[in-house]
Amino acid sequence: MKKAIYAGTFDPITHGHIDVVSRATKLFDKIIIGVSSRPKSTLFTQRERMELVKTVFRNEKKIKVMGFSSLLVDFARKLGAATIIRGMRAVSDFDYELQLTLMNRKLAPKIETIFLMPSEKYIFISSSLAKEIASLNGDISHLVPLVVAKALRKKLKKK
Repeated sequence: MKKAIYAGTFDPITHGHIDVVSRATKLFDKIIIGVSSRPKSTLFTQRERMELVKTVFRNEKKIKVMGFSSLLVDFARKLGAATIIRGMRAVSDFDYELQLTLMNRKLAPKIETIFLMPSEKYIFISSSLAKEIASLNGDISHLVPLVVAKALRKKLKKK
């Protein structure tokens, strides 16, 4: 079974993330979406982010959502995943992704990283932009699924 991990903070999950996962399901038998507990700073808790991701992918049999708090390569080893999937939107992502990939390769030489680009219609989307636009009462329906938009608006009202 070809198993891969797609990890991130997913704060919140966007149509771009979903598109990358959709592409990955064509290449792998099982995709584990790893929701990191060690994010920079997040609006949603790890549990809330995991629930949103699970809701979005509730009908996808190839996808499993799990939280993790270790090094990504240790998480991959523990689950027997030989591949890490990374989404790349633009050249501006490249420097960070290259550094991360080379460090992961140093830590776990047997685990490969592949980069998948979302569709052109999602290439500009980021979780940060979705949160910023939502915080200013802008329309985010084209950025995130409806369930995520509702959760985001609710969370921002409490803040």
